[in-house]
Amino acid sequence: MVKHIVMWKLKKHSDLTHKIAAAMEIKKSLERLTSLIIQIRQLEVGMNFSTSDRAYDIVLYTEFDSKKDLENYSVHPEHVKIKAFIDSIVEDRVIVDYEV
Repeated sequence: MVKHIVMWKLKKHSDLTHKIAAAMEIKKSLERLTSLIIQIRQLEVGMNFSTSDRAYDIVLYTEFDSKKDLENYSVHPEHVKIKAFIDSIVEDRVIVDYEV
């Protein structure tokens, strides 16, 4: 099994409402992938509630059967579309992929 974890820090917004709306749009878009990409075994999106300056705003946790399934997910057109949207509104991203 392969686990894929991504955390994003959203760009600074002038108001908290806009930032929350952007995070919710990311969450909805990613959760929709479970019905579109068969390689996804589990997908969970969490929105941060910590007030720490070091905290990231949103996290994606996914599970795949194999590295090949993760690769197929990463190039799937629906994932690529969402990734482009996310990249346009985040300032930083960290990723961890590991096998168990």
